[in-house]
Amino acid sequence: MKEVTVLIRDPEQQYEGLRTSLGLLLHATGVNMVMLDHEIAQLDEAFEDNMGFLDEMEGERYSNNQANVDKYEFKPIDKEGIYELVKKSDIVIPF
Repeated sequence: MKEVTVLIRDPEQQYEGLRTSLGLLLHATGVNMVMLDHEIAQLDEAFEDNMGFLDEMEGERYSNNQANVDKYEFKPIDKEGIYELVKKSDIVIPF
């Protein structure tokens, strides 16, 4: 199985990054979605539902922003952890 890391740095692209992560999971790909440097900008019902689908499909959600960890149950990650995810990934998709 391929490992993909989706790095979401641009707050305006967070929904596209999440949708891409879900699409990749449908193709039997391991996905690590990383929300970098910002708190989720818009948490509407659709975004929240899609994060639930990501969890159900065994995708991983990480963030280096403590607000995302505290409010939205992302797993915490630091620079070293991000480096390790990227290193083990077959594909890295930046947003």
